[in-house]
Amino acid sequence: MKTRSEKNHDELRPEYEFDYSKAVRGKYYKRLLAERANVVVLEPDVANVFHDSATVNEALRSLLNLTRSTQRLTKRSSRRGLQPRR
Repeated sequence: MKTRSEKNHDELRPEYEFDYSKAVRGKYYKRLLAERANVVVLEPDVANVFHDSATVNEALRSLLNLTRSTQRLTKRSSRRGLQPRR
């Protein structure tokens, strides 16, 4: 039988070593604020339906359009109901 040389498996490969002393906290924070970017975390079941941010934006815009048209209908009908008939 051949004896295996034991390696320490806890060692990282050189390409995976990271010098945390050079890390910058919040490196992109100011840029995101300047761009007025929002980050939203979707629940896994919702994320499975939407594959990218474009489809999420499209769905939200259509929902906004629907609520705007529904509000207009509701406002019109409620105004008529409140005015006394002559």
